[in-house]
Amino acid sequence: MLLSAACETAYPAAGDILAQVKSRGTLRCGVSEGIAGFSVRDSSGRWTGLDADFCRAVAAAALGNAEKAEFVPLSAAARFPALISGQIDVLVRNTTWTLGREANLGVHFAGTLYYDGGAIMVPRKSGISSIAQLKGATICVEKGTTYVEHLADYFASKNLAYQPLIIESLDSVTAAFFAGRCQAYVSDRTQLAAVRARAPGGPKDYIILPDNISKEPLGPVVRRGDEQWLTLVEWVLYAQIEAEELGITRENVRSIRDTKANPGWESFLGSSKKVAKALGVNTDWVVQIIASVGNYGEMYERNFGRQSGLPIERGLNRLWTQGGLMYAPPFR
Repeated sequence: MLLSAACETAYPAAGDILAQVKSRGTLRCGVSEGIAGFSVRDSSGRWTGLDADFCRAVAAAALGNAEKAEFVPLSAAARFPALISGQIDVLVRNTTWTLGREANLGVHFAGTLYYDGGAIMVPRKSGISSIAQLKGATICVEKGTTYVEHLADYFASKNLAYQPLIIESLDSVTAAFFAGRCQAYVSDRTQLAAVRARAPGGPKDYIILPDNISKEPLGPVVRRGDEQWLTLVEWVLYAQIEAEELGITRENVRSIRDTKANPGWESFLGSSKKVAKALGVNTDWVVQIIASVGNYGEMYERNFGRQSGLPIERGLNRLWTQGGLMYAPPFR
């Protein structure tokens, strides 16, 4: 969700990021300043959410310890400069994969962690039930997100006038909406659901309109210039997707590895020395990931499932075998 002119500045090449992570002993992972379901501190101060879990999965693969993930909260406007300058090793902050970002900012996206869509939220008392009714409305939008452009494109395509109210941070734009400074709020549909869940008067006072104004494939991002690091982060995600497809979970992963009952599973859970060396990790890196944070389905259920406090249907985030888009290339 961000494009920034500041990111056109030339920054140092990525270099050997995995070596830096190992030397430091921690993985510096850029996350949001607090978006329920993705990255937010719980009552004990521990970071929770899908993005936070994926940070731990990368730490488990790279360092053999999921708890070696160090979380760096970032605003939408600050996230790419933090990544490109080397302040963080990987950005996992519900960030939309776009051509402009990969072409212009010196970064690579390492797959899609969550398929979302752009949506608009309004107060229930407004009586608004479709975007067509927002003609002339003031709409709150966070600075540094793709929604500044998406909003303009969508409303132009519908020949609708509107007034954007562009605000610096997530907390500030949310406060402005709840204070009535704008008639509507645009963001990722899932993020709006998280915002609505903590609305001052309760979620019942707000509705998210059914129209999707954009596609939002959200994924982890790394600096350009380190193919080994890009490959590792990509395959951490693929390992979690593959594990769900095979029925391998946090609970059974070690017993499946030890029993060696299925040759296909054995090769998946115990990478060849050649592959592990190329990635720069131990041969049990997949086991470390799944034992620490679980497969993709377990991560999703923990953060967006029925017992999560933010129940959201998986939809496109189902496995490809279940009508979704989650699909891992072969582990060969």
